[in-house]
Parts: sequence; C-alpha cells; structure tokens
Amino acid sequence: MASEEINEDYPVEIHEYLSTFENSIGAVDEMLKTMMSVSRNELLQKLDPLEQAKVDLVSAYTLNSMFWVYLATQGVNPKEHPVKQELERIRVYMNRVKEITDKKKAGKLDKGAASRFVKNALWEPKPKNSSKVANKGKSKN
Repeated sequence: MASEEINEDYPVEIHEYLSTFENSIGAVDEMLKTMMSVSRNELLQKLDPLEQAKVDLVSAYTLNSMFWVYLATQGVNPKEHPVKQELERIRVYMNRVKEITDKKKAGKLDKGAASRFVKNALWEPKPKNSSKVANKGKSKN
C-alpha cells in the first residue's frame, strides 16, 4: 500500500477503507468469474439437493445484497425498498437449511443401549431374607 499513490479527490483518512473496498471488489469479481466459468447445470449435478439449496440461497442473497448496495449508491434508502423484505425472506430459508443440516449432524440415540445403561445404573435393594439365610449358613460351619 505504501507504493500506491493517494488521490487528492477524497480525504486521506478514508484511503485505507477505500483500498480495502477495492480489494474486496476484486475478490468478488474473481469469485464471479470462477462461478461463471462452470455452467449452473454442471455445478448442480454434482451436488445433493441440500447443497443445491445452499448454492441457490447464497446466490440469491448475494445478488440482493449487491442490489442493496447499488440502491444505496444511487441515493435510495434500501430499508424502504422491497429488497429488504426479499433479503429477510431468503434469510428465513437459510435458517431452515441450517436447522436441517444441524439435525443431520446431531447424534442418534440408541434407545436399547440407553435403557440397559439406566437399568444397570439403578440401585436395587437386596431382599432381607436372602442375606440372613446366607449369614446363618456361614456361622454353622
């Protein structure tokens, strides 16, 4: 960054922010080039339905987020635009997909093993008669 020439059209204080923004735009551009190099059908054929849903949701969210930024740069308040409701709708579906993914990762309960564990862990009192009979037999010998 030291070799970059600072433009005098904007305050020096925001130069670092603008450089970071420019790098981010470059990263987004590279990612889009990568995604556009493979046809959508080829990409989706390699994925299971849950992964396909994730790709579609991320694509829709990204596109709407970029439109949000575009509206802001044009002086339109995106909070008062229908894009806000669309982003919220996509976020709800993203949460649903996350719940499904988390449910798949959750451990399964082996009910038989759990009941055996609990049964063996419980204390069972010994019958009073059996202990007296055992003691009487030992004292006579």
